[in-house]
Parts: sequence; structure tokens; C-alpha cells
Amino acid sequence: MAADQTRVFHVSDVHFGVEDREALDWFAAAVATERPDAVICTGDLTQRATHAQYRVAADWFQSLQTPIMLQPGNHDMPYYNPWERFRTPYARAAALEQAVGSELELRHALVVPFDTNVRAQLRWPWSDGVVTRGKLDAALDRLARLADDPRPKLVACHHPLLPAEDGRKNPTIRGDMAFAELAAAGADAVLSGHVHIPFDMVRARGNHSMRMIGAGTLSTRLRNNVLPSYNVVTIGADGTIEIEIRSIAGR
Repeated sequence: MAADQTRVFHVSDVHFGVEDREALDWFAAAVATERPDAVICTGDLTQRATHAQYRVAADWFQSLQTPIMLQPGNHDMPYYNPWERFRTPYARAAALEQAVGSELELRHALVVPFDTNVRAQLRWPWSDGVVTRGKLDAALDRLARLADDPRPKLVACHHPLLPAEDGRKNPTIRGDMAFAELAAAGADAVLSGHVHIPFDMVRARGNHSMRMIGAGTLSTRLRNNVLPSYNVVTIGADGTIEIEIRSIAGR
């Protein structure tokens, strides 16, 4: 890897419990061969957030032997234990993060976590994103503290903040607000997952634009006949961000 670049493998929706073992092995082989600076997983680490699924996830992420940042997804809060879901929804995900994750120190980029999940919501199913004021303010505060750092700032969350096309209803409640405020605060890109379809686009709200980068899935829960995939995010010393979407071959 060139010394003037930072390379991150962006993966999402591995869904341990319904994982695609061939896809996981394919991804792990690329990590072992290419040694990226970090792996970022933007949620849905498990299918039903069971202890067994988290144990399998921990074994796999530890086997990658590279710096890892994990964000929770809507599938990562307890499904069969409502009491735990409402009292300590992220206890299991936090234990996994503590076991395998790390505070990323990237030479040419900064990563800001942003949680777009809620325990419950006034619609069904409880799968799409909801932006809360407190969680958005936490991300904005972190961006404010990083304002003097010239490196590109990547926000990592589970749900895309905008719909696939302007004019459609936004599945993420208050996602437009979050997009506008994060872009105004200096975020350069948002890394997300959830929809199981990779994408790379530049969108705008108000007077600010921002890049939206979505990773596909390494699970068996494929949509629209899209193959398992992950993103290679390359950040140059000059602040440029390049995206390569890699799909598994031979299927």
C-alpha cells in the first residue's frame, strides 16, 4: 500500500446466524493479503443478537487481526429478550466491540460514530433508522472538536440518511435533518449499510453536499440479486476519497 494513502475495508450486514461462509472467507482472505489500515463494519453484526451469534462474530472479527470499528445495527439489539432490549439494548454489542474493536488511528482520515437505532418506534417493523437529537448532537460535538483537523471526516452509522432517490419518502426518520447538520459541521462522507445494496453517491441538502457510501452484505440475505460485496475506501494524503465496490465472483 502506498505510504500516502489510507485504506479501509468497509463491510456491513454480516448477520451472523444467516452468514454466507464463502463470502466471509473471501473477505477474510482479502484482509490477510492486502492488510488494510482498518475494517469498519456498519452494523447488523448478527441476525437475532443471541449470545451464540455474538460468540461466532467475535471469533471471526478477531481472526482478521486488523484494527476494527464496529457500529451496531437494528438486528444487534436483543430480539428474544424484551427486558434486556429496553434496559440495556447494546450490552451484547458493546461486549463484542470491547473484545475485538479499537479506537481507530488513521493517518489520512477521521471516523465519527453515529447511532441511528432506537429500541422501539411508532411504526412496524422496528428496522429502519430514527435520528434522535441526543445522538446527533453527540456526533456533531465530536465533529466540532475535530474542526481544526484537515483530514477527511467519515461518519459511520447503520442506516442511510437519505432515500435512494430524492423525492422518495425517507425511511430514516429525521435523516434529512441529520444529513444537513452533519454536512454543515464538516463531515465529508457517511458510511452506512442496512439496505444490502452497495452505493456511492454525492447528495445535497441546503447549501451543503456530502458523499453517501453504502456497503452491501456478506450474509445470505441478498436483495435484488445483488452479490455479496464490500467497499474499499482509499483516502489520499490530499483528502481525496476513492471507492471500489468489490463483489464476490464466480456465482
